[in-house]
Amino acid sequence: MTYARDTALLATPVGMVRIEGDAATIHRIAIETERQAPRRPDGAAVLAAAEQLEAWFDGALRDFDLALAPARTPRGQALRDGLIKVGYGTSMTYGALARQLGSSARAIGQLCARNPFPIVVPCHRILTSAGRDNYSAGAGVETKRWLIDHETRFGEHR
Repeated sequence: MTYARDTALLATPVGMVRIEGDAATIHRIAIETERQAPRRPDGAAVLAAAEQLEAWFDGALRDFDLALAPARTPRGQALRDGLIKVGYGTSMTYGALARQLGSSARAIGQLCARNPFPIVVPCHRILTSAGRDNYSAGAGVETKRWLIDHETRFGEHR
């Protein structure tokens, strides 16, 4: 059975955030650099994601509680769950997260590069050991640095 997709478009400091889902589940979040007209969602799942992301950008929310579409494999889900546990305002290297999750730095890199839920699944908190930043969402490294700075600013006020 196919359900109609719902979409929200939020204007944020890092660009337009597109949220796609159905009545119960979020299927994709994307940070887009092209300006578009904001759009409010119709369904409960996408509305909850929009509200939580707006609260996050306002500095009022640190942890998300959303029904995300599951990863394709149990191992992928375990890695995603481990990435979600990297706390607000903190960061770690690909290698450190890999060791913590019993994986490889390359697998963590792929997890981050293919992350369908940026911000909510906080791949922006994962850094290279060599100090080089990579980020596949929005405007790339510029977006990643803004997200990290944002969490640092609001983390200091709590």
